[in-house]
Amino acid sequence: MLKLKSFSTLFLSLFLTLHVFSQEKKDDQESMDKMWGEASVLNSNLREGRGKFFDQSNFGMFIHWGLFSDLAGKWKGKTYYGIGEWLMNPRVANIPPKEYMKVAEDFNPSEFDAKSIAKLAKDAGMKYIIITSKHHEGFAMFDSEVSDFNIVDATPFKRDPMKELSQACHDLGLGFGFYYSHNQDWTTPGGGNGPKLHEDGTTASFEEYFYEKCKPQVREICTNYGNIDFIWFDTPGGMKKEYVIELADLVRELQPNTMLCSRVGYGLGDYISHGDMEVPAKNLDALWESCDTNNDSWSYAWYDNNFKGPKEILHRLVSTVGRGGSYLFNIGPDGNGKVPEIGAQFLEEAGKWIAKYPQVIYDAGSSPWGHALPWGDVTTKDNSLFLSVFNWPQDGKLYLPGLESEIISAKILGIDNSEKLKYENKNNWVVFDVPYKTPDSPVSVIEVKLKNDVKNIQVDNNLGVYPNIESEFLTEFAEVFKANKESIRWMEKFGEWKRTSQISNWKENSKAVWTINVLEPGYYYLDLNYKGEGRLVWKTTTDEGVMVQNQQAATEKYQEYPMGILEFKTAGKHTISVSLVEGNPETSSLKSVTIKPIQ
Repeated sequence: MLKLKSFSTLFLSLFLTLHVFSQEKKDDQESMDKMWGEASVLNSNLREGRGKFFDQSNFGMFIHWGLFSDLAGKWKGKTYYGIGEWLMNPRVANIPPKEYMKVAEDFNPSEFDAKSIAKLAKDAGMKYIIITSKHHEGFAMFDSEVSDFNIVDATPFKRDPMKELSQACHDLGLGFGFYYSHNQDWTTPGGGNGPKLHEDGTTASFEEYFYEKCKPQVREICTNYGNIDFIWFDTPGGMKKEYVIELADLVRELQPNTMLCSRVGYGLGDYISHGDMEVPAKNLDALWESCDTNNDSWSYAWYDNNFKGPKEILHRLVSTVGRGGSYLFNIGPDGNGKVPEIGAQFLEEAGKWIAKYPQVIYDAGSSPWGHALPWGDVTTKDNSLFLSVFNWPQDGKLYLPGLESEIISAKILGIDNSEKLKYENKNNWVVFDVPYKTPDSPVSVIEVKLKNDVKNIQVDNNLGVYPNIESEFLTEFAEVFKANKESIRWMEKFGEWKRTSQISNWKENSKAVWTINVLEPGYYYLDLNYKGEGRLVWKTTTDEGVMVQNQQAATEKYQEYPMGILEFKTAGKHTISVSLVEGNPETSSLKSVTIKPIQ
């Protein structure tokens, strides 16, 4: 089956971003490099073994919950904007360990209801839950015999919520797993980025932390909570390989069916955890996930109500599955243990759509186009393409470029007595006649049945220029000559990651070239998305000799600027080339090209 999540026997190494350092400075980038874990060497038999549940589920709930949830992004009357679970860190509120640990004395999440959270996950269409058993703050959210700094011994709550949640998940048939910060521990002497001295003034070692707290607690979470489907280690940093091997071996011994996230480090994970808050532009040929959060902070923050709506949740979910991955979507209960109402409501609405179209998500294969399409995305199963249309066309035409396999039928799902859609083949495109009115909300689905299984599908996956919707061509899809193409990340607020691929370090004869597929010749608007300083002059040319050159302002942030009108004289494959003509080549950075129909 065309499931580009299929395993590769080659070593796969992907950079994994965590909630750590800004990329605005070189020293910050070097620090981040040390925090990244490596992807594993994937076993081709894993998919049908312990990896089967992960591979088929495609949607899970992540939960960040701890003492930081009670503080809610605020310390001593001051609000710190960014990811709340890092509030204690020197780069945020810089709270001394002893002061931070006193927060536990008042932590009493009396509104925590494990059954309602598990039900929320199930109603949202999620197949498993992974929750923070111990984050970097060092506080155990479970009953630990190893350290008194835990929710049972150190708080008035006196209950083990992890026990309650694991049981609730098992009762509802949901998978269950633990997040555990194995390297960083900011309150335990010897832990990563933690105190350097014991209370008696003697030097604390990482070895002490590892054998007296980390490894014994991992043993506890792998022993006391029934079957565990996932262990999600995080931020391995400079942790020695022998320690990571010991933890991986311990998990394998105690929970042989558990899947290890790649952030355990040193290639010992079973699946790749891709960058935070990121859906890649291209399909990945591996078992992988994208972890995202329902607003901006991973843990609860009092001010953060920027929740993703149902349509955005579904768009990112479908796009992740379309790229061949699984979507791990985070919620952050507050200090009382309650999930914010708005976020829960939006998840439930998304879940209703998933219940209506489960075939689009569960055990679905990736898109044969290898990337999103301007109107939405494609997932696959058996001999069907599922077109999830997020931007419904207003002119009654839906365009599918480059499909060379024979179609048996096409129809809109979710409508009683839905008639087969009429379609025609035109210049290597399929053009469907669709209703002017959007059939469903927030997303409409068209099923295209093919004569053969999708594993034998034939697709020309060149980027398309559509006659009724704008097309954005990212630099990830460009062939670059005598310039640098690289992926960069930066933070808008602390820990709120943004990512793009961009082209920089331009020279006199540098250029970026895209191969595109034009359905209808004619005039189109051309925009460029870039950043830089002063006024920049860009030149865009086509293989037909058409040139557009213009000067526009630049800022330190990426912004889209109109360049003019570009003409395609004929239909079919073409190339467009972009070059920097005037401006500082070191600070000028091109992100994408957008071609819009003139309507």
